[in-house]
Amino acid sequence: MADDQRRRESKSRYIPALAFTRLTSWYDPIVRWTTREEMFRTRLVAQSGVRPGDRVLDVGCGTGTLAIKIIQGQPGATITGLDGDPAVLSQAKRKAGASGIPVTWIEGRADALPFADSSFERVVSSLLFHHLDRATKLNALREIRRVLTPGGELHLADWGRAANPLMRIAFLSVQLLDGFATTADNVDGLLPKLMSESGLADVTETGRIATPCGTLSHYRGVRR
Repeated sequence: MADDQRRRESKSRYIPALAFTRLTSWYDPIVRWTTREEMFRTRLVAQSGVRPGDRVLDVGCGTGTLAIKIIQGQPGATITGLDGDPAVLSQAKRKAGASGIPVTWIEGRADALPFADSSFERVVSSLLFHHLDRATKLNALREIRRVLTPGGELHLADWGRAANPLMRIAFLSVQLLDGFATTADNVDGLLPKLMSESGLADVTETGRIATPCGTLSHYRGVRR
C-alpha cells in the first residue's frame, strides 16, 4: 500500500521532457542546440567506464541518445533505458530500432525502480534530476544505490552551480521552463550532497561544461 501511494504521489509530480508534452517532439533538437550535447554525453560515456559484460541502467533515458551511445562504444555490455514518459520512450525505441542497437526499454519511475537489489554495475543519468523535487531526488538516489552492485558506480550529468554570473543568468531560461522549485538544488550545487546522503560514497564533481543554458556538471558516486 505504501509503495502504491508513493507511486501515485510521484506520478502527480511528474514533469515531462521540456516541461510540456507538446514540446516532446522537439526534445532532441532543443537539447542538441542548448546543452552542447555531443560534448557532455561523450564525457559522460567516457567517465562511466563501461566494461564488457557490465549491466548498465540509464535512469531518465529520454529519447535514448545516451543509452545508444554507450552500447555503440561498448557492445559487450547490456543496457536498460528507463523513463516515465511513454512518448519519449517511443522515440527511443524508433531510434534504437533504426540503428539496430539492442536496448531494453522500460516505462518506470526513478524513485521506484522495478529492479532487484544489485542488478547493475553501472547506472547513468543525464538531465533528469533538475525535474525532481528534493524528496524525489533523494528517493531516486537511494533507489539507484539499491540496484547497484557493491563497487558499482553512478555517473550523472545535470545542471550544477553556475560557474560565473553569466552562466547563472543563462540558467534562468531552464528555470522558467522547468520550474524554480525543482531546479533550486542544482543552482545551489547540492547534487553531490544529496548523493552522499543517499548512501553513495566517494562522491565527486568530475567536471563542468559551459552551455548556452548554464553550467552543466558531471558527477560520480560509488556503492560501497
